[in-house]
Amino acid sequence: MPAASTVIHAPPQHMQALAHANRVRLARASLKRSVLAGQLDVMQVIRNCPWEVETMTVGELLRSQRRWGRTRARKFLTSLALNENRELGRLTERQRNVLASELEAKAVRRR
Repeated sequence: MPAASTVIHAPPQHMQALAHANRVRLARASLKRSVLAGQLDVMQVIRNCPWEVETMTVGELLRSQRRWGRTRARKFLTSLALNENRELGRLTERQRNVLASELEAKAVRRR
C-alpha cells in the first residue's frame, strides 16, 4: 500500500508576484505620504533604506518632498554625480551618506 503524501498547493507564482507588488506599492504610497506631510525625513529613508524603497529610484523619493520636482531633483543629483534613475538599494553606503548629508546641508541653508 503506497504511503499517502500530503501535497500543499501554493498559489500560482504570478499571483504571489502580484500580491508582493501590491504590498510594495501600498508601502511606498504610505511612505510618500509621510514624507510629504513632514512626518518622515528623506534623509532617514536614504540612510536606513527600508525594504519598500530598495527598488525605488532616488529621483522618485526626492520628488515625494514638497516643492521638489523633476528639474530640482535632477540638478541636485547631477551635482553629486548620481543618476536620478538609480535605485536606492543599489547605492553604496558612501553614496547614501553623501546624499543624506547634502540634503541635510540644503535643509539647514533653507532655514
